[in-house]
Amino acid sequence: MESEGLDLVRQSLLIALWVSAPILIAGIVIGLVVSIAQAVTQVQEQTLSFVPKIAAMILVAVGLLGWISTQLVDFAVLMFTG
Repeated sequence: MESEGLDLVRQSLLIALWVSAPILIAGIVIGLVVSIAQAVTQVQEQTLSFVPKIAAMILVAVGLLGWISTQLVDFAVLMFTG
């Protein structure tokens, strides 16, 4: 019984990482590109990287919405049916 509970916790953490990883990776990549561009142009404005990161993360989230919802629904069905 205890191992089943630990397995459910492990599965829930893995699905959370699996679903959020593409969005976070998009934010990291865009942030890195903007930071390199700021370093090259010597523009040190901290707010310049905020809008492109948010826009990229929203676009990735919207683009992967079907896949994300499928993953979460499949996981919810697995949890409720046992």
